[in-house]
Amino acid sequence: MSVTLIAAVAKNGVIGADNALPWRLKDEMAYFKAQTMGKPVLMGSKTFRSLTKPLAGRTNVLLSRSMTEAPEGCVIVRSVQEALERYGGEELMVAGGADVYAQLLPHADRMLLSELSEDVEGDAVFPSFDRSDWILASKKVTSRGRAQSDRLRYVRIRAPRSGKCKQ
Repeated sequence: MSVTLIAAVAKNGVIGADNALPWRLKDEMAYFKAQTMGKPVLMGSKTFRSLTKPLAGRTNVLLSRSMTEAPEGCVIVRSVQEALERYGGEELMVAGGADVYAQLLPHADRMLLSELSEDVEGDAVFPSFDRSDWILASKKVTSRGRAQSDRLRYVRIRAPRSGKCKQ
């Protein structure tokens, strides 16, 4: 079983504001699409509602206890355990929101983080974790212009071979 958390995270940990992304970064969106294409993507119902439509080319898996009917192109799971059992043979990509990341962090063996070099105002924050429990697999820094605030760093980290993170 492979669980990957994928997120764009501001320097202060913010990942969302008013149920939306607090930035528009085309490069980061293209990275997200490339990493998740063809895979099951788990998200909460609020994150799904923030999209204009289901993510094309991926199995949209919605974690919800209250939704009664799956939107077209989506599958509903009622618990983290159900998601892990149902998609345990594939790489399950976790796309948020904050509560879903927090629930799946103990099960994750990889994180793909797009880290912004600036603080951003928002009301949703990526769960804190001890980086010393993780191994840096790769890092790539890009600059989208002259302003320091335009810098974006793509970081791949993985859990040690001994198991999942301790959180």
